[in-house]
Amino acid sequence: MSGCNCNCGCGANNAANTEMIEKARKIIDSKKNMVGPLIPVLHGIQDEFGYLPEEILKIVSTELNVSLSEIYGVATFYSFFSLEPKGEYVIRVCIGTACYVKGAQKILDKLSEELDVEVGKTSEDGKFTLEGCRCIGACGLAPVLTVNEKVYGRLELKDVDDIIKEYK
Repeated sequence: MSGCNCNCGCGANNAANTEMIEKARKIIDSKKNMVGPLIPVLHGIQDEFGYLPEEILKIVSTELNVSLSEIYGVATFYSFFSLEPKGEYVIRVCIGTACYVKGAQKILDKLSEELDVEVGKTSEDGKFTLEGCRCIGACGLAPVLTVNEKVYGRLELKDVDDIIKEYK
């Protein structure tokens, strides 16, 4: 088995990591000649892996000649990026003003309790990630949540159990 030999310190030492690194390098190579390549590269990596793995960010730093602290600054500033793996189902509960006023916090709390996962975290089985978000642009359907790309609106607490059952 070969490991990473880019001297990035990523510690890659198995075939899975080697494959992951090769995919990342292809993404980097396809975008590094763009003006301001960092965000497009991070988007490509997030699309490929579902999050931004630390060992890959070290390679991005080396390949783009951008400090790791700058990369982390960008990755933590934009809510789209995640430094941790997401669950199979990402549940986002809108807690913007319209949704909050109509009970979104209670729905978020119930989901957290029923799924046994903290807001902003992924369940131990890797199935669910629970997040609060500011607005998804469906205020007329408040309160609203999404599961991956599917939107659920005009929610009541009693709806939570049925939504969870769809994905268990």
